[in-house]
Amino acid sequence: MDNGELDFWSFVELANSRLGGEFGFSHQLATEVLLTLNRASSVVTYDLEATVHRPRGRSWSGFRLLFVTWLAGPLEAKKAAELTGMSRAAVSNLSKTLVADGMLERTPGEHDGRSVLLSLSERGRSEMVEVFRAQNEREREWTSVLTETEQRILVMLLDKLLSHRDRFRGRS
Repeated sequence: MDNGELDFWSFVELANSRLGGEFGFSHQLATEVLLTLNRASSVVTYDLEATVHRPRGRSWSGFRLLFVTWLAGPLEAKKAAELTGMSRAAVSNLSKTLVADGMLERTPGEHDGRSVLLSLSERGRSEMVEVFRAQNEREREWTSVLTETEQRILVMLLDKLLSHRDRFRGRS
């Protein structure tokens, strides 16, 4: 097959064939599962960012930080980094932008002079309600192709995959 004719699924098929036949790797299904998982995550994230967040002048990372601060805050920057899956440096840099935009407030932490507490401003709270309404509708559109039972099974399977990463010292 000409590589110009490849799409994602034919590439996965080609990868499985070459990895097994030509190179002798024996875990093609594991490769297929993770290629598909990564692709699905990338496509959905890109779509949410492009349709919901960028038109409002925000990034996906900015949304994630505002989202966890909205629902779990006020938070120390370290905890915000953990909940968003970002580095502390990324949270620090992003929070500066969001403070300048009037979305977040930064106050000194209670435990030591170096920690910072992040909380949503009044503007941030009202924008998050509006933004999440749009995002939640887009999430519904994405998941509407699955029954409620299929959605619960998918969550259960992804949870199982993630919760067993300590068996092989998977990093997060």
